[in-house]
Formats: sequence, structure tokens, C-alpha cells
Amino acid sequence: MWTPPEHIKHPLPAVRWPSAEEAAGARWFSPVRIGTRTARRRTWVPAMVPWRATDGGEVTDDVIDWYARFARGKPGVIVVEATGIRDVPSGPLLRIGHDRFLPGLQRLTAAVREASGGETLLFLQCIDFLAIRRRPEREKFFGRYLMLGETHRDALARITGEERWRAAPEQEVRAQLASLDDQLLPEVLDPRELESLERGYRERVTDLHLPHIRELPAVLPGLFSDAAARAFEAGFDGVELHYAHAYTMASFLSALNTRDDGYGGARENRIKLPLEVIRAVRARVGDRVVGLRYLSDEVIAGGNRVEDAVWFGVEFARAGVDFLSLSKGGKFEDAKQPKVGEAAYPYTGQSGYECMPTVISDEKGPFGRNVSLIATVKQAMNAAGFHLPVVTAGGISSFEQAEHIINNGEADIVAAARQSLADPDWFEKIRLGLGAEVRRCEFTNYCEALDQRHKQVTCKLWDRVQLDEPDVKLDASGRRRLLAPRWETPRK
Repeated sequence: MWTPPEHIKHPLPAVRWPSAEEAAGARWFSPVRIGTRTARRRTWVPAMVPWRATDGGEVTDDVIDWYARFARGKPGVIVVEATGIRDVPSGPLLRIGHDRFLPGLQRLTAAVREASGGETLLFLQCIDFLAIRRRPEREKFFGRYLMLGETHRDALARITGEERWRAAPEQEVRAQLASLDDQLLPEVLDPRELESLERGYRERVTDLHLPHIRELPAVLPGLFSDAAARAFEAGFDGVELHYAHAYTMASFLSALNTRDDGYGGARENRIKLPLEVIRAVRARVGDRVVGLRYLSDEVIAGGNRVEDAVWFGVEFARAGVDFLSLSKGGKFEDAKQPKVGEAAYPYTGQSGYECMPTVISDEKGPFGRNVSLIATVKQAMNAAGFHLPVVTAGGISSFEQAEHIINNGEADIVAAARQSLADPDWFEKIRLGLGAEVRRCEFTNYCEALDQRHKQVTCKLWDRVQLDEPDVKLDASGRRRLLAPRWETPRK
């Protein structure tokens, strides 16, 4: 992953844990209205992909154990991982694009309800994403994947000074192209072809020459509304529409979206499909909880900045969503070049760092790094007369930090992904006056490195602990436990 050039290693901030009495009076542990529902607390576990579903997108026992483990910490809300809305293969990622997924998802909601004693709301994050391929071997790219045309023959003839390449047999041309020096390739391949060779093929929402891309505005509102309806049928308390990071809906919102069919260019056009999706979902599910997650800053050249996020936030609020959850960065455009045989990962460049900053940072450091941007969105939205809850996140790992954010009006709800992974019980420990027992995240992104390789996500602080514990489940390697050790709430 990219790291700031200053390369300053920051220690974990000193913390002061509250007594049970202080926690009982804290805003962070107070109820908050989210649409037609009320979360008992303003503690929130955002969506994380643990890679525990089947390759067919089905719920497994490991998926259920994962979410039940967070639920035992009794956060106000848990958001289930990005769940694909299409009925297409997508690896060990949950899916909801067909009714056959309902029984497993119903088991999941029942398990979370039981584990939390009914104290936690469970939302499902609905996502759409476009195709991305692994970086190919050079010989395979030129031998099979390149759509050979006259431009390639003409360029080869020009470079070599040999006219025969304009009419040579296809396989000879492909072999000659594969043998060219790297510095000559930009003279032969167009930018997208060169990217496909060096980084792997990736679809964009601007690929209007592809019929299925051109038809996205006609297709996606129905897919999202179907997914939302299934989510509520499965027993979820709400849905979160995924409009963030490197995926389809975020790409429509992006300033890099230059579609010329009314769904790209100006902000008013870029938000058109996201608003149509919201309206379709709302028409399908009525007054049930519908929120969304989007970006406060894309952190890429030519991308959206906080001014765009402010404008989008007001329009989303006007459209009737029940909450806004904001993140930052996580884009393909600045991702590092993957190795041959691997796909680009949108959290390896500067935008990815800003999404998940580590203790190796600049002078600003990683803790609460995104709060000010999200506060700007909230304050502008409130000034426009909208008061739906705003969820903040990013390097938050202490009671005082969270309580200050809420009391200062910077957000209404404070989420923590990595700290919740490090200690799924941390909310409950703090609430009971047992903060000294919290297992504190070290923000080294050990977990993110596993996610990048699509390995079952764990935390280095507990995955090698008590491996001989009765009934402990291990990962595919047999060397890491899949769940944090159980913590028993002290008897009163």
C-alpha cells in the first residue's frame, strides 16, 4: 500500500476509559432515530468483507459465526458486507440476486438477533460492480486477448519498417507484438489496451460501446430494488446502498464519468442514476430504512472533492434516504500495478491509504483523519434543513474520540471497522466501565492485507491466540483462528 512520503510512525493515542456511570450518560451510547427505526446506541460496525461465503455467494456457518461474534458486543448497528445484487459469479462474497439466497440470509439475521439479545439493528449493504480481470501473462494477452486490428498491423509495419506486417498471418503478427520491447508498446497499443496488458482489463461506466454498460441506467434501479425487497424479506432492519469507492454507483457519481447519454458530465447528470435507484428502492420497500454510503473525497486526479460530496449529500437527503455514511478514497485509478495473475486492488494507492490510513503516516496521522470532511457534509446538509443521521468513520478507536465527534456536531453516529475487528466486544466493555480490557487496534492493516489476497480476514492481535481452545475454528491454512476469543460479560 502507498504510504505518505513523510513516513512518520505514530504511537496509539493515550486513552482514558470512562466509568460505567459516565458511559451511561454518554451521547455515543444514547439512542438515535434512523428513519422508522431506533438504534439503541450510536455505535456502528460498518461493512467489512470477511471472505467467508461460498463461491456461489451463499451464507455459510462461518459467515453466521462472524456476524454473531460482532453482535455479542451489542453495537447499535452492524452493516453486513457488500452483497452483490446480480445473480452472477463473484467468488466468496455474499449475494442477494436471487430468492435462493433467502434461507441463508434469514439464518444470518436470526443469529445476530439472538447473539445481541435483540439490541442490534442489522443492515445489508447492497453493491453492484463491473468486471475486472487479472493481469495477464504477456504471451497470453497478445496470443488470445488482444482484439487484433489494422491499427496494430500499421503500427508494427511503421516501427519495423517492414510492410509485410500489414498482411502477415495473424499468429505471426501476435508473436511479433509479444516480442516488442516495453518502450515500443505505447506506439502499438491504445491506452486501454496497454492498461489491460499491464494491469488487467477493467470495465468502466463510460464504456458505452458495450451494450450491458450502456443499459445500466435501465437495469440497476430494478436490481437494487429487488435486492432491497429480499433483504427485508430475510429479516434485515435496513439496507445501505453502496455508492462508495471503486464500484458502479460511485463511478456514476465520479467527476471522471463522461457518459454522453445524460448520465455523465455535469453533477446533475452524474447523480441522476443514483437518485433513480433511491426512488426505485423506496417505491419498493416503503418507509423501511434505506441509507447509503458514499465518498467525502475521491482522492484521485480529476475526481470529486468535498464540495461535490456536500452537493450530493443535500440531494440524497432531499431524495428521502434515512442516513448517510461517508468514507474516502479507495479507487482503481491510482491503485498499484498488480502482479501477473492478480487483479488490481483499489486500496493500494494514495486513495486507498486515505480510506484505511495506518500508523505510518504524515504529520496529521491516521486517527480520525476523515472526520473534518464528513463534518463539512453534515453541517451543509443541516444548514439546508435536513437532519438525517450522518455516520463517520476512519481511524477511530477510543471513547473520548467518539464522544467528542458527536458532542461537537461532527457526526451523529461513530463507526469503527478495524477497532471492532480487533475487539468485537469493545463497545460493551466501555459501556460497562471495563475499557481497560479493550484490545486496541494497532492500525497496521494486517487485516487489509488478507482482504487484498481474498483470504479469510482476521486480526493479528487474536488469530494466533488459544488455538487449542475447545471448538475453535481455523482458517483454510489451519494456522489462524477465524474468530476473536470469546469474552464473557462479568456477572453483576
